[in-house]
Amino acid sequence: MAIGKRLNKAREGVDREKLYPLADAIKMVKERAKAKFDETIEVAINLGVDPRHADQMVRGVVTLPNGTGRTLRVGVFARGAKADEAKAAGADVVGAEDLVEKVQNGTIDFDRCIATPDMMPLVGRLGKVLGPRGLMPNPKIGTVTMDVTGAVKGAKGGSVEFRVEKAGILQAGVGKASFSEEKLVENIKALADAVSKAKPAGSKGTYIQRVAVSSSMGPGVKVEPATILG
Repeated sequence: MAIGKRLNKAREGVDREKLYPLADAIKMVKERAKAKFDETIEVAINLGVDPRHADQMVRGVVTLPNGTGRTLRVGVFARGAKADEAKAAGADVVGAEDLVEKVQNGTIDFDRCIATPDMMPLVGRLGKVLGPRGLMPNPKIGTVTMDVTGAVKGAKGGSVEFRVEKAGILQAGVGKASFSEEKLVENIKALADAVSKAKPAGSKGTYIQRVAVSSSMGPGVKVEPATILG
């Protein structure tokens, strides 16, 4: 009940039908982020795609200029020199058959998963475990790579994976309520730029259709789509 009252109060002053310029929307969201923890600022983008068709899938990775404000635990499937490289780059969990066994037994203590190409026959066995969690390494987003150092440092430094869901909606965390308005605007524009570049050939009509920003516990504020670009 207390949460409902707080959300209703936070909605005061937000026109649910109005489209706000991005900077104004961010200011409103920050002002309403009143939880006892540093809330995550999230953006939801409705795209003019039907992800049920393979040629309209939108996914990728972008390094946000101001980071995410979140410390990711990174797991790497690698052997030998590449395993040593992963550890030196700051990976939290590194292994081969031993790590596969841990994951199969239900222990997943990482938020981002990277693998060298030679490990994929092994890692492929974990598809039913890692896939539903969005953790399966994929060469298209740079998580199947020989550049283990770059991948680990990117994940630690604020790279964000994005993927459109069934309804054509893409959601991503772009920082914390403690970030300045300028930093959040920069992060959202970087994400929007990456999403624009990932536009599939099969997409017809308006690509970026609707945009909203919110905090973890706050109301959504609708954004003028044109203001998240450029």
